[in-house]
Parts: sequence; C-alpha cells; structure tokens
Amino acid sequence: MAITLYSGSGSPYGWRVQLALEHKALPYELKMLSFSAGDTRKPEFVAINPRHQVPTIVDGDFTLYESNAIVEYLDDAYPGRGEMLFPGDAKNRALARRLIQEIDNHFDKAIDTVVDQAFSKKPEERDAAKIAEGRAAIVEEYGMFTRAMAGEFLAGKLSAADYAFYPLVAFVFRSQVRLPDLGADAMLTPALRAWKARIEALPYFDKTIPPHWKK
Repeated sequence: MAITLYSGSGSPYGWRVQLALEHKALPYELKMLSFSAGDTRKPEFVAINPRHQVPTIVDGDFTLYESNAIVEYLDDAYPGRGEMLFPGDAKNRALARRLIQEIDNHFDKAIDTVVDQAFSKKPEERDAAKIAEGRAAIVEEYGMFTRAMAGEFLAGKLSAADYAFYPLVAFVFRSQVRLPDLGADAMLTPALRAWKARIEALPYFDKTIPPHWKK
C-alpha cells in the first residue's frame, strides 16, 4: 500500500519529505493541498492533523505529522528500501541530525527577513536595509554550513540533512523572483554552489519541484 503524503506547493517541509520518499524509493500518493483554498482547515484534513499543517503522511492505519519525525519514521519503518536517510555509523547519523537541528533553528530563521520582504511586502513597502541585513545573515549561515560539510554532501553521504537544507536554500532563490537584485547565487560559497548542483542532478529531483514554481 502506498504512503499518502499531504503537502502544499512550495512548503519546504513538505518538499523535504517528498525528497526523502524518493530517496527511499517508496511508493507514495501525493495530495497537494491549497493553502489559499483553506484545504488544511477542512474537517477531513483536521481529522488527521489537528494542527492543520503540512506535511502529514498516512501509512496504512498510521498517521504522522512534523517533517523531521516523518523522515526518521521512513528510515526506521523501511530500512531495506532504497538508501538510508541517516547513513553510516552512530557519529555520522548524529552529525546529520545535528545539521537538521541547525537548519531548523538557525538557517530557517536567517532567511525569514528576506522571505518576508519578498513575499509579504508590496514593492513600495520593502526596506532595503532589512533586505541587506537578511542577506548578511544568510551569507553568514552559508559560511557556517560550508565549514561543517564533511564531503560532497552536508554529512558526507547524501542524507536527510541535505533534504532539509535544499528547500530552504531554494526559497532564497525563489525570493529573487520578487527581489531581482538579491544575488542569490552570489551568496553561495563555491562548495555550496557545487552541492546545490548535485542535489538538482538527482534523478528524481525534477519530480519534486513545487508545481507552481514550474510556471
């Protein structure tokens, strides 16, 4: 039986779960909910996730939400499928988990200012000083993650850490649609630019791009 993934187009957390499912070569049905239509607040969805947030998965009679819990569940529940999301020994797996914590607790916050200015402000309301401040915060975080890289991928081998990081990096690039002077590519270090290209070259990557980003 296929896993059902409830996500929303452009949700970085839903995107990380979809990448994880593809990495594990697990069959799944993607149900893309509309935020603007209020799909996450409809009774049928609230019945499976009372916090009315994506991503949420349904695997048989088991329902789970919170992206990091879902990704860890996929590795634990299907150890023989595809590649491990937390590969290597205990130290490597701990490194991947630590990086995910840093992504969620630090990098996610670092991009908030730029994303807010891009998507929540009208052009005449945007604050150049805040954009510059947000850009500097992102550049600082990129430096931190570059120094932490253990090889071609964040934790050495391709792992859940890469799938947590990439969608948020992509959101910086998406912000450039509204902020054409942002210089998203120039903000990346050479190592992260090469890492980004490796992620985008994965055979299943194109399948996971948010639908409305393809237009």
